[in-house]
Parts: sequence; structure tokens; C-alpha cells
Amino acid sequence: MTSHSRDPAVAAPAHPGGWLMATLLLQITFGVVAMTLCLPSMPTWATEFGASQASVQLTFSAYVAAFGGLQLVYGPWSDRIGRKPLLLGGMALVLLGSVIAALAPNLAVLVLGRVLQGAGGAAGMSVGRAMVQDFFSGRERTRMMAYVGMAMGTCPPLATLLGGQVHVVLGWQANFWITAALAALALLAAWRGLPTRKPVHANATHWLTALFSAYGRLLREPTFLSYVLIMAMLTSAFYCFLSGAPIVLTHYGVPPDRMGWYIMAVPIPYIFGNMLTSRLVHHMGDRRLMGLGFFAVQAGLWLMLLLAWGGLHTPWAFALPLTLLGLGHGLIAPPAISGSVGLIPALAGAAAAVAGASQQVMGAFGSYVVGLLDHEGPVNLGLLMMGFSLMGGVAQLLLSYAVRRKPVVF
Repeated sequence: MTSHSRDPAVAAPAHPGGWLMATLLLQITFGVVAMTLCLPSMPTWATEFGASQASVQLTFSAYVAAFGGLQLVYGPWSDRIGRKPLLLGGMALVLLGSVIAALAPNLAVLVLGRVLQGAGGAAGMSVGRAMVQDFFSGRERTRMMAYVGMAMGTCPPLATLLGGQVHVVLGWQANFWITAALAALALLAAWRGLPTRKPVHANATHWLTALFSAYGRLLREPTFLSYVLIMAMLTSAFYCFLSGAPIVLTHYGVPPDRMGWYIMAVPIPYIFGNMLTSRLVHHMGDRRLMGLGFFAVQAGLWLMLLLAWGGLHTPWAFALPLTLLGLGHGLIAPPAISGSVGLIPALAGAAAAVAGASQQVMGAFGSYVVGLLDHEGPVNLGLLMMGFSLMGGVAQLLLSYAVRRKPVVF
């Protein structure tokens, strides 16, 4: 296979500055903040708007679908017209969607606001990941992705805790006003903190031709497809947890302002898993870490299910075993993300887009299925997460086969 060198227009600086790194982390993680800040309010929207719980789940699924689908557009566009303009436009879109959601008179308008939020947040995730590729290489990229994972692991529990407190004190609309303010801050940070760089394919042919060419090139790579499938299954299991945990916890009598403490059971160990990855990747290698992560995920899910089947129905019996799921995801995600965007450096934007879109679309599917099941206890949710996790394990086997069959030259 032909090796793909880094484009000089986007060559990585020797020492990326702290402000640049902080700005990239803000852009990449912002979509997750916007996604989770309102989660404690979701169980109350059925009564608020006179709708079914399945209809309320659409507010989450619609966000995730837009968050994933638009990454397929942002990634190649960022290769063609540059990263910074798309980031600025994306944050402006989040700002608009947040205002619409805060003023929503009914569930349909709230879903529209969430779609716009997701569509804007997709820019930060897709383009931000591509910029990590621009500025880092090799195992240093894996380390940077581990730091990204730590930041993303911090966001869901903190946003859920904050969202629960705000919901109780100020009402559910206040969370969307907070998101609007954060979007304005992220827009300012991107404008002031990110350099304007020459596009990778500024002189390419028609943008649609370039888009299909980039995706066709990536989709012919079994190694890339395996990485994408791994990440999609991880995200599906995690989003099932994010959307289903509030329902389970509500049945256990947990109020909105306390849900974040239990939801922390997955993201906080995810941070620790990313920390371990940043330290162990030089000694164990990517695929061994990913295999270890898979076994941790399975152990956590089986323990949670066994406790439920054994009659132990408490919030902590549901949440604590899933700390192993978070740890396992933290071992798997950084190598998988790094492997996908670094496989063909010249197509980093398109690769980040395909990976991100696959994650979010599958996550949207998983969260929608959550709304179709009964969740008086955690068993149905656990089995659903188990199914996605096992498919992720199959993808790891496919990755090992693809690498042995056709090694990639970086």
C-alpha cells in the first residue's frame, strides 16, 4: 500500500501551545456537554408536554442523529475549505438551537432545537478530531486522544450534575440558556484561539466528487472499517446507558438533582481508563489494550445483570458494576480513534467524519431502542448494552485479521 505523508499545509508544530490544546478540547467535547446537560429533565418532559416516554426519547435520538450525520459533511468540507470556518459556523448553530429549545412551547419545537444543537455540535467533534491529526503524530496522537477521552469522560457526569441542580432550582429551560452561553464562549475561543490554516485540498475538483472519492478510499480499507465498527458499538452501549439510566433511576426513586452521582459510575472510570492508556500504550501496544478493555466491559455488564437477577434492586447495585464498563471503554477508545484518523493522514477530516457519524447514528439507534423497552429494573438495559458490546468484540477480532492480512504503512 502507498504511504500517505502529512500535507505541509497542516504539518504538526513541534510544541502545540497550551491555549491551542485547551481550545481543541473545548471544541471536541462541547457536543457531549450539550447532549447531557438536559438529561435529568427528560423524565419530566412526558408530563410537561403530554407526550409518551418514547416520544420524549426522540429529543435525545434526534440530537445524536444530527450530531453524527452532519459529521459526514463537516469532515470533508474541513479538508477542502479549512477547519476554522466550520467550527465557527457550528457553534453559531448550537447557539441558535439552544435558544429555540429554551423557548419551545411543545415537544416538536424542542426536538427541532435539539436537532440544530446536534448539527452544530457535530462541527466541534469532527473538525476537532481532524485538527488533532494535524498537530500530532504516531503514539503522541494516541496520547492526545487519551487526553480528549479524559475531558469527554468528565463532561457527562459534571453536565448531568449541573443540569439536575439547575432543573430543580430554575427549571428545565435554564439548562438550554446555559448551553447557549457556553456555545458563545466556544465560538469566541475558536475565533481567537485557533489558527487559520491552508485547506488540505484547496485546489481539488468539485466538492461532491472529492467527498465521494475520500469516502470511497476509506471504505475500501478493512482496517479502517474495523476501527469504525469498534467505536460505533462502544458509543451505542454508552448512549444506551445515558438515555436509559435516568429512566431506571427514576423508578428507583432518585430525583433529578441526584441522578448525576450515579451516572458518574461510567464516565469517571472512563477518565481513569484513558489515563492508563496514555501511560501503557508505549508498553502494551494498541490492540492488547483494546482486548483488555473488552474483558473489563463484559465483566461489568455481567456483574450488573447478575445482581439484578439475584434480586438486588438498588441504584448503587445498578451503577457500581458499570464502573468496569467505563474503565474498559477508556482502554479501547483512544487507540481506536487514533487508528481511524491516522490511517490515511491526508483524509483525516473525512476519516473523523465517518467515524464520528457512525458513532452517533448507532448511538441514536441504541437510545431510540431504549425508549421501546420497559425499564423498571436494569435488566433490559443491561442486555441491550451487552449486545452492542459483544458486537464491538467481534469488530476487534476483525481488526486483528485485517491487520495481519494487509498491514498499513503510516
